[in-house]
Formats: sequence, C-alpha cells, structure tokens
Amino acid sequence: MKRIFILTLTFLMAGTALLNAQTTRVHGTVKGIAANTKVLLREVVEGNKLVLRDSATIAKTGNYAFRLETKEPAFYIMEFELQKKPSIHIIALPGEDITLDLRYVSSFGHMRVARTHGSENMQLYKQFNNAMVAGSDESSQWYLKHNIQELLIDYSDCLMSAFLVTFFEDDFNDYGGVYKIVRDGLIDKYPNNDFVRHLDDKLRTSVVAGMEAPEVALNDPNGKLRKLSDLRGKVVLLDFWASWCGPCRKENPNVVKLYNKYHGQGFEVFSVSLDNNKDRWTKAIMDDGLMWENHVSDLRGWSSAGSKPYGISSIPATVLIDTEGKIIARNLRGPELENALREIFGN
Repeated sequence: MKRIFILTLTFLMAGTALLNAQTTRVHGTVKGIAANTKVLLREVVEGNKLVLRDSATIAKTGNYAFRLETKEPAFYIMEFELQKKPSIHIIALPGEDITLDLRYVSSFGHMRVARTHGSENMQLYKQFNNAMVAGSDESSQWYLKHNIQELLIDYSDCLMSAFLVTFFEDDFNDYGGVYKIVRDGLIDKYPNNDFVRHLDDKLRTSVVAGMEAPEVALNDPNGKLRKLSDLRGKVVLLDFWASWCGPCRKENPNVVKLYNKYHGQGFEVFSVSLDNNKDRWTKAIMDDGLMWENHVSDLRGWSSAGSKPYGISSIPATVLIDTEGKIIARNLRGPELENALREIFGN
C-alpha cells in the first residue's frame, strides 16, 4: 500500500490576532473505541511542522467536538491515542461546520468515515477513506488505484484532491495526467495553496501525457546523429532498454510484432539503449531482430543524456508520441501498447 506523501502546507497569519478569522467547527461521533479516549487535532504548518490546535476526549455517547478560529483553508490531522494511532485528515475552510461520524476498524487499525456533512472536501475524503479500507488486501490494488483516479477526476476542483492525488506520488510517471487534471481544476481558485503549487511545480518539471516530448539526439551504432524530432509526422514509440535488461529483451518480440504490423501506416520505434558496452548493444539488436534504423546510445548507462529528460529510473520504459510530437502515454507495454496502437491505426 502506498503511503500518502504529506506535503508542506503554509498559511500566512496576520500577527497574533487572526484578523477576519471565522469560527470553524469539527464534531461528530466515534464508534468502536472506549469513552475518554483522547483525540488530538494538529495543524500542518510551514516546514511540515505539526502544531497542536485542540484536544478532546470521547464522551460516553461517543461524541467529540473541536472549535477553531481560522481565516485560511487549513489542513489538520486528527489523531486518536490508541495503540495503532489511527488518524483522519481534514481540510477545513473558514466558517465551515463539519460533521464527521467515524468508526474504528480494529482489524486494519483504520478509522473509517461513516458519515460527513458540511464540507465538500470531507465528502471526497470519505469516499477516498472508504476505498482505502475496502482495498486493503493486495489483490484489489489495481481496482483501488483505478477507483481513486476516477474519484479525483470527478472532484478535480475540490481542494482535498490536491492532497489526495499524492497517493500516486511514487507512480507519477503513470499518473501524471491525474495531477494535471487536478492542478488545472484548482490553480485559479487556490493559486497560493502549497498543495496546488506542489502539483504545478511537479508538472512544470516533469514529462506527462499532453506535453511535447523532449528532444533526444544521440548517435546510432555507426556514429550517425539521430534525433527524435526528425520523426515528427509519425507515431513514435520511444523505447528505453538495454541488452542486459531481461524484461526489456522479453518485451522486444512484442515491439517487433507491432512494428511490422503498423510501420506501413506511420509507426516508428526510436530505441534508446542504456548500455555501456557497444558490442553487447549491437549484438542484442541483431539477436532480437530490431530492424528499425533508430537505435541510439551514448553508452553511459544510467547516466545517458537521452533518459534524463524523461526521469527514467527503471527499464523497460516507453513513451508513446503522436504525430505532433506530443506524449500520448507512458509505460505502455504488451496488450496495453497494442490496444493503444489499434485505437490510432485501426485493425
């Protein structure tokens, strides 16, 4: 299970008096834990610091309540003093009256949001939270990611999405498109919010679907300079591989098959090798029947100038590029690549 990457959230204060502050209430009930359990509400402020803003104890009826004075959207972590330290993440806007009814799932050590009212941010968080609880076993991880992706797209103008999209932080190359949708939905509403600015900064310095593919210009085995941009007008599979990469060699027959099938309709392959031995590189090209002309390498392995603009940290890695030089998708292989080319070229 990927852990959500908690980012810095900075909120400017006007002195110590919080001018124009509004009262924000967070309250509700908790089931599944004993009365008198202590609950801490910490705000995440500049430098990723956690500042205790309030505390409460669970009443015999299961009720709890917090009352805060805020003038900016604030990000809180509500933590329960139990052995597994379950927590809930809250984004509260000034003046909101948020109801959060919770249930402790002791088997997973999670706090589940059973009901919420008064905040669109927390409505989104409820659906995310419940999906995480339901998707705790390894067999449902693909469905969990798919469901969360669809959820964030539906709520792309909701500030909580800018926090929750970091669920995909470790898979940014595959889910950069979701980052872009969320960023675009929030950048005008919350231009100074640190979560939104993080998404914007990451997209500005990364290569994702919809962006123009960075140039790759390296020599082929015969010393001829070949440029990715010279293939403009073609659909191009930019393929990062190496002779020593077992999974790459295993995928090569599929790339050959698709090249033979669609080359006549305008499909090209531009292969960037992360080899550092020319003889092994050229032998692998021959052995695997990689008959296209565009094979390049600077023989610098992981330090290849061709892979740096794309942030390649593992291979095989692919980038599918359209006729205008814009990225269609990243890391398509096997049936996924074949389906994408079928959609472009037909049967």
